[in-house]
Amino acid sequence: MDKEQQERYRRQTAFPQIGIAGQEKLLASKAAILGVGALGSIVAERLARAGIGYLRLVDRDYVDLANLHRQTLYTETDADSQLPKAVAAAAHISAINSSVSVEPIVADISARNIETLIDGMDIVLDGSDNFELRALVGEACHKHSIPWVYGGAIGASGASMNILPSAGPCFRCIIPQIPEAGSYPTCATEGIIGMAASVVASIQSAEAIKLLIGSGDASRQYISIDLWNNAFDLVSIEKDPDCPVCGRHEYLMLEAGEPDGRVDPLCATGSYQVTPSSQVEIDIAAFADRLSAIGFVAHNPYLLRFDSGDISFNLFKDGRAVIRNARDEGEARTVYSEFIGL
Repeated sequence: MDKEQQERYRRQTAFPQIGIAGQEKLLASKAAILGVGALGSIVAERLARAGIGYLRLVDRDYVDLANLHRQTLYTETDADSQLPKAVAAAAHISAINSSVSVEPIVADISARNIETLIDGMDIVLDGSDNFELRALVGEACHKHSIPWVYGGAIGASGASMNILPSAGPCFRCIIPQIPEAGSYPTCATEGIIGMAASVVASIQSAEAIKLLIGSGDASRQYISIDLWNNAFDLVSIEKDPDCPVCGRHEYLMLEAGEPDGRVDPLCATGSYQVTPSSQVEIDIAAFADRLSAIGFVAHNPYLLRFDSGDISFNLFKDGRAVIRNARDEGEARTVYSEFIGL
């Protein structure tokens, strides 16, 4: 470490479980944070302040006013500008610790790109909001022997667990059957307090640091918290010897690839994300010119917002669109086809 780093991290290196040797490992480490919303944005800030040398931030969404009560890295300016979360997070992190290399990626995480997104990483941290994506991440990390730290929060409760490819249970051992989208509670239906996200994200960050420095104190249990009822539990989970992922090394979600033209319900009621069947890069300004004749349009280099009263959507550079106020998947597809047509 140079003199500036010694001064910046001197309170952290004074903690004997980390010390100088541990800090040097952190400075040389690379971490991918998949989703930089309630959990991921806090994890990103914690790890940047701790001196993780390289952070890859991946998120498909943009900053919204409703995010700000729990996503503490963002500001009203970010929401007003509708900046992609990965871009806004990278800017704030660079202002906090300019020595950290930050790579923002505005993308939907899928079987198409997950292996590329985790390539070269020492650890992966979960900031996602659905079980299907976590199962996909679990397969990819196990296949490439990368540890990842699961996290989830809803209401006043949350949980975290280290998923280690070389030992212990994997995500599919914990949840053998992945619930269908829309069949489980979300923060939109059940609400969430920001403090629950902060506690879970802090646990994830601490566990990541332990794993990166090779500490034997890293948790091997499922950690759950309930701030409203003042509960903190550690649960031992047994590895399933017949688990399709860590038992039989089957990566069915990875091998299945991407369905054509996916439509996914989002956390916000009545909102659907439509993903084109092939990779594209659209001209945001050209779309803005075309759509401005039929409705309100606002745009930045990353996305376009369109609103004509009955029809409202956000269109991203990679061709994804979030269709708001759609009655069902079919209506979301129709809006996408008529107004975007990719």
